[in-house]
Amino acid sequence: MRVRDLRKTYDNGVQALKGVSLDVEPGDFFALLGPNGAGKSTLIGIVSSLVNLSEGSVQVFGTDLSAHRSEAMRLIGLVPQEINFNLFEKPFDILVNYAGFYGMPRAEASQLAEAELKRAHLWEKAQVMSRTLSGGMKRRLMIARAMMTRPKLLILDEPTAGVDIEIRRDMWRVLREINAAGTTIILTTHYLEEAESLCRNLAIINHGRIVEQGPMRALLAKLDVEGFLFDIDGELPAQLPAIDGTSLVALDAHTLDLDMPRAMDLNRVFAALNAAGIRVRSMRTKSNRLEELFVRLTGEGRDS
Repeated sequence: MRVRDLRKTYDNGVQALKGVSLDVEPGDFFALLGPNGAGKSTLIGIVSSLVNLSEGSVQVFGTDLSAHRSEAMRLIGLVPQEINFNLFEKPFDILVNYAGFYGMPRAEASQLAEAELKRAHLWEKAQVMSRTLSGGMKRRLMIARAMMTRPKLLILDEPTAGVDIEIRRDMWRVLREINAAGTTIILTTHYLEEAESLCRNLAIINHGRIVEQGPMRALLAKLDVEGFLFDIDGELPAQLPAIDGTSLVALDAHTLDLDMPRAMDLNRVFAALNAAGIRVRSMRTKSNRLEELFVRLTGEGRDS
């Protein structure tokens, strides 16, 4: 997908997008991040033809969205945040009927529906009423439905909002399978650890402008601070050692949270802990460095 100088001004005068440009390469798993009101939904809405652009251009696999909208839309599958299928219809029928709207013969649609339901781990629920599905199953059904047009680009708008971590991880497995099979994915999410786990590239949008974009690893490598969690033998003392240039906090009686400059020698930290009688049983890296980058660029917390 190629977006150039995209602008959107609503009738009330609000400028939602102020010259957004970005590229999503074929086969990528791409994160679009930003606080509420940053312009994410408007950008996704334009790419999905739900919102008209004011200026600029969008190309999807070389097809211009404004000049050839119908052709471009056949390349895109959209998974909105809200459940929007008929709860009194069976999952198999939802998928087959959806494909029929796009002109797919019923026999072909039936075969594809079986394949997509199996990939979404829903085949055993194919003939039950959709209202009986769990929240996680309903969201996986939304993904399966979007894949019924064999899109080359799948867009997911907050697909795991409000679900617990186990349900999110089930969805991650499905999305990884879809991406591994060649489908390009664009993901918007408030769960920054989700973006860091799934995506190879990202863009951060704020106040209608892209403030950072590039490979996930390269952007995270720019951070000059790294974090660790220490599991401690025994209980921590009432007074923790002061180590210049670091932030050392007790999360509980047996766990320490450390932030330190990337250039600092970790042995210095261990020496200070040992001198204070603190014995480290194990340590692990804090995985969600993306949150720090996000806050630094937008000034927003993760729940904004």
